[in-house]
Amino acid sequence: MNPLSPTPRTTVNRGANRAVEERERLLALLADALVAHLGVVVTRDDAPHPLVLPMAFAVDVGGPDPGGTLYLHGSTGAGWLRAALASDVCVTVTELDGLVVARSAFHHSMNYRSAVVIGRARLVEDSAERAHALDLVVDHMIPGRSATLRGSTRKEMAATAVLALPLLEASMKQRAGGPVDDPEDVATGAWAGHVPLRRVSGPPVSAADSHPDVPVDVRSRAEALA
Repeated sequence: MNPLSPTPRTTVNRGANRAVEERERLLALLADALVAHLGVVVTRDDAPHPLVLPMAFAVDVGGPDPGGTLYLHGSTGAGWLRAALASDVCVTVTELDGLVVARSAFHHSMNYRSAVVIGRARLVEDSAERAHALDLVVDHMIPGRSATLRGSTRKEMAATAVLALPLLEASMKQRAGGPVDDPEDVATGAWAGHVPLRRVSGPPVSAADSHPDVPVDVRSRAEALA
């Protein structure tokens, strides 16, 4: 696979010691994460302003775009959609893995994995690719779920836009472990360390209108991926 940071826009400068170069680790982060943030510049009343939107996403490692394809979806009537197609966009994904407790405020930190993807998104117009992308988004949230669902109607497909972003131009940073304190702070004897964090799925809760005899046919995401 191509390495990360192929351009100056995605080359890590600040905290370069935390930069990740292996594309496989980027793909592993994208497989773990559930929410991506799309950054665009939109214009309203002739005044441009930045907009960052959280959204569900999916990845097709063997997709048609360089480096693989990151899929995003939204309403065809959304104002950000036009802006996302007019110029390059930025997508970020972050997983918080822990809180770093140091002996000084300056050295408190977080353990994390974060990625930045920059590029020109394209509108997915091929019907087969659109259906595939939407299945991937559903399965990214609940693995295997798309195979149990009815097909999308023409009205639903007409109301849904799918964007594809190449994964070629991307960077990733990661921090793990405890604090890096100054020797004089260590000498005080105060406690320091880190607090691991993890996302936990609870048991499924049936909808209020679900028939009591219908079995729950989904597992938690952690169980499905185990």
